[in-house]
Amino acid sequence: MTTFTDGPTAARQNLRPTIGAVSLSFVVALFLLATANRSFWDKTAIYFSGTVGAMPVLALGLAALFSAICIAVSIRFLTKPLFIFLILTSAVASWFMDRFGVLVSVEMIRNAAETTRAEASNLITPALAWHVVKFGLLPTLAVAWVRVEHRPFIAKARRNAAFLVPLLLIAAVAASMQMRLLIITSREHRDWLASLNPVAPIVSAVRYASSTKAEKNIVVQTLGADAHLVAAAGRRPRVLVVVAGETARADNFSLGGYPRPTNPELAARDITYFAQTESCGTATAVSLPCMFSVYDRDSYSHRKGLQTENLLDVLSHAGLAIEWWDNNTGSKGIADRVTYHSLPASPDPRFCTDGECQDGILLERLVPWLDGVTTDSVLVIHQLGSHGPAYYERYPDAYRRFKPDCRTPDVADCSAEEIVNAYDNTIAYTDHFLSTIIDALKAREGRLDGTMIYMSDHGESLGENGLYLHGAPYLIAPKQQTHVPFVLWLGAQDRATVNTACLRQRAGEPASHDNLFHTVLGLMSVATTVYDPALDVLSGCRPAPST
Repeated sequence: MTTFTDGPTAARQNLRPTIGAVSLSFVVALFLLATANRSFWDKTAIYFSGTVGAMPVLALGLAALFSAICIAVSIRFLTKPLFIFLILTSAVASWFMDRFGVLVSVEMIRNAAETTRAEASNLITPALAWHVVKFGLLPTLAVAWVRVEHRPFIAKARRNAAFLVPLLLIAAVAASMQMRLLIITSREHRDWLASLNPVAPIVSAVRYASSTKAEKNIVVQTLGADAHLVAAAGRRPRVLVVVAGETARADNFSLGGYPRPTNPELAARDITYFAQTESCGTATAVSLPCMFSVYDRDSYSHRKGLQTENLLDVLSHAGLAIEWWDNNTGSKGIADRVTYHSLPASPDPRFCTDGECQDGILLERLVPWLDGVTTDSVLVIHQLGSHGPAYYERYPDAYRRFKPDCRTPDVADCSAEEIVNAYDNTIAYTDHFLSTIIDALKAREGRLDGTMIYMSDHGESLGENGLYLHGAPYLIAPKQQTHVPFVLWLGAQDRATVNTACLRQRAGEPASHDNLFHTVLGLMSVATTVYDPALDVLSGCRPAPST
């Protein structure tokens, strides 16, 4: 029987090259190892320096291992989708790893999953798009274009095994030759294997998906149900404004000795600055709920944070009025059971554009709110603060004090000076923001007893050691990401009872996010069994409250 094939169709088929599944597996494996792992190889060169021949042996072993994995998954009908997925994943991950020095950890994925469109748009730049086209889209089009030749099942199994066995043997021998070096390097440098692409991002994604699935049916447990006020009757309403800062690092606060005048307004006010404060995490998704949690950093986990009521719930049990104003990416579940206002979508052109608002919009609402307070109240303000990489969008022109400032979200294209200038401008604007809150509280001291606490959720890397932004795993995070500012302003009533010398001494001691929960309970005169005076920064500096 003669089979007739349409001429143009046959011509198009002939234009498509044919490649065996094993050959394509080798090509994809070597491509991933060579193009998506610059950060990994750069770190390897540093950590293996002085060990002759170690890098070639490692490269050979990884090439064999990557090839074996690709061959093992080169199953008919799945080969192309899997290879395309690996290539695209590697292309995106390598951009953030190589460009900003970040690691795609579980918490980084959680942060990305909980971000907003406006925040994400700051990271999606033309440079990222071009990188993904070169190292993701074009290679995947090539994979999609070629015809992959698969053998019958038995023959394919034999052929794959003929390659898998020697490849795995090569990988094992290479590892055994450098076993001691591999173990020492992985233990001393946790960022090393965490930079291996696409292995580390995929493992992190699987772990994130697994933890998210396990958290779906969590029932929140009551905390501090015995909470009650112990303040004297007939006094003025007590108001506490808690400002949850965003991405402010202590290194750039002149209150702590930074040579630039980034805090001139706060320096002129009677504030207390805790210069040795450590964060609970390096990303908002971890630090923010941990700050308001009863757990300290060592015992906190994302699951514990979800299944246990937090500081705001305890304050509510005591009968206080609680509100959360958010100018960021949400409360991360903290404000689920209190009054909540989200501001980024506000149609106010003075402060807002493209789904983000400068923090001035919060100040606009503060005065009318304070004038309406009639009972003990806590207001939590979640700033946009110094969130990168678009630092230049966080402050108005009046606070563009340090120039030239980086005017693009692709900070790696700016000079070190421009990045620091833009970032310092955000700190100067936060200085003004906090000072304005203090002034508003002070102006109402005849009617309200006001206090303000400011704590940043985490710090930021500005190019030190090739790192930008934040979110590094805590164990290996640089101090720029964990050393945060903590500012306390006490109103007239508290200033009259707190021992100034004692407070000054406490301010010179180490502090952390662990202190927020208990310090707030102490300031608001809330008695409860979950209060720990040892973690209240004021507990030893004022008369002990009665119960």
